Amino acid sequence: MRPFEAIIFDLGSTLIYFDGVWAEVIPHAIKALYQSLVDSGLELNEKKFLEEFDQRMQTYYQDRESDFIEYTTQYVLRDLLQEWGFSTPKNVLKSAVESMYRFTERYWKIDESTIKVLAQLRQRGYRLGLISNSGDDSNVHRLVDQANVRSYFEMILTSAGEGIRKPNPRIFQIMLEYWGLHANRVAMVGDTLGADILGAHNAGIFSIWITRWADTSANRAHAETIHPDAIITSLDELPELLDKLA
Repeated sequence: MRPFEAIIFDLGSTLIYFDGVWAEVIPHAIKALYQSLVDSGLELNEKKFLEEFDQRMQTYYQDRESDFIEYTTQYVLRDLLQEWGFSTPKNVLKSAVESMYRFTERYWKIDESTIKVLAQLRQRGYRLGLISNSGDDSNVHRLVDQANVRSYFEMILTSAGEGIRKPNPRIFQIMLEYWGLHANRVAMVGDTLGADILGAHNAGIFSIWITRWADTSANRAHAETIHPDAIITSLDELPELLDKLA
């Protein structure tokens, strides 16, 4: 007997991992965004733009962790360019943001256990969904396809697509409503205490914290206040945990 009917997964640092150093990669990614804008015909001061856009992104990252609203990277870029007097077509903004994320996507790798575990769970009759916090919806979908895991999921939700972020329970409720399941029949697997684990708790969903890539300052800050229902070190421990819970 299965302990749950369905399992929701996070994406980054759960099914895939970042094989690089963010502090080194991000400046190059923002430079790719800048170059895309220049190639489209915008006349921008490179140094001023790179500094200002990076600062606005940092503010955006901080704000979204407190209000749980996802304004998206494209919104941040459009807002900056409008303040500077540019009325930039949507396709130009989209192309520039895509250039930035395609640079970072090179560094995301699939966990060696992901395909095997997802296949096992599907074979056992579990329904699978994915909810990812991200500043760009297309970025998540490209990463899903890059990892070749789309076929395992009935539904894929992103904070950029829905406008709300985990731990807001509403984004989980969308998945529950799609499945027609009560929260106690669903488990959430993710690496972030403040988003995945707290979000699951807020929605009444059983929470499973995966810790392989979870040693972050944000998780350390929440370690004494947010407690998962279960912990696994790596993804390949999940089937055995589910067996024990049954």
